[in-house]
Amino acid sequence: MNGRTGARPELVIFDCDGVLVDSEPISLARLTENLRRIGVPIDLATVARRFTGTSMTSIMAHVAADYGVPTPEGFVDAVRADTLRAFDAELQAIAGVSAVLATMPDRRCVASSSDPQRLRHALSLTGLLDHFDGHVFSATMVARGKPFPDLFLYAAEQMGVAPGRCVVIEDSVPGVTAARAAGMPVLGFCGGGHWAHDRAGADLLAAGALRVFDEFATLPHLLENWDPVETGDAASR
Repeated sequence: MNGRTGARPELVIFDCDGVLVDSEPISLARLTENLRRIGVPIDLATVARRFTGTSMTSIMAHVAADYGVPTPEGFVDAVRADTLRAFDAELQAIAGVSAVLATMPDRRCVASSSDPQRLRHALSLTGLLDHFDGHVFSATMVARGKPFPDLFLYAAEQMGVAPGRCVVIEDSVPGVTAARAAGMPVLGFCGGGHWAHDRAGADLLAAGALRVFDEFATLPHLLENWDPVETGDAASR
């Protein structure tokens, strides 16, 4: 952004789960039940605290290391199928997101820890897929998922935008951490169902989010009044 105070970012990178679609309460509940089914002694609060915003590959590595339970054959596919069935019955877009995406002029893409099938299913089901013109990127496309920066750097490269000219919209600490490691400023979103306990977003601010917001109608104002000097990212210095 090179110090152009007030300039809009050139690319807005959205996480999906918990930002565009209110999927986290559903997916965390299905993950918890399935982990308990294979003998992992874990509850929903622990799953939410430890695994929100994390890829299944990373989750199962943690489960094996911390609980001594290896991933049974077919388990990840079974969890995905179970979650998609629950989405069909329950999933909704975050309130106000469709109207904002329909009017905001900014280039945008999705960068999510979810696998491509789940991403397309969730975005199609909620009527949001067309807002991204096929620019939907999954952690399966890079070597390391969040909290590593690989996915955000890949998304920016594919979109032809320098990291410092992007802004990321995230709802999880791993996501904020990944974006900051990529040299991208972050706006933290706390309006998803799993954030009902703390819409002040203290965890996201502590992880490096520049600001937090809990209503999508606020986003155009934040982008219109964007101050790249406040981001402190390497491209601005």
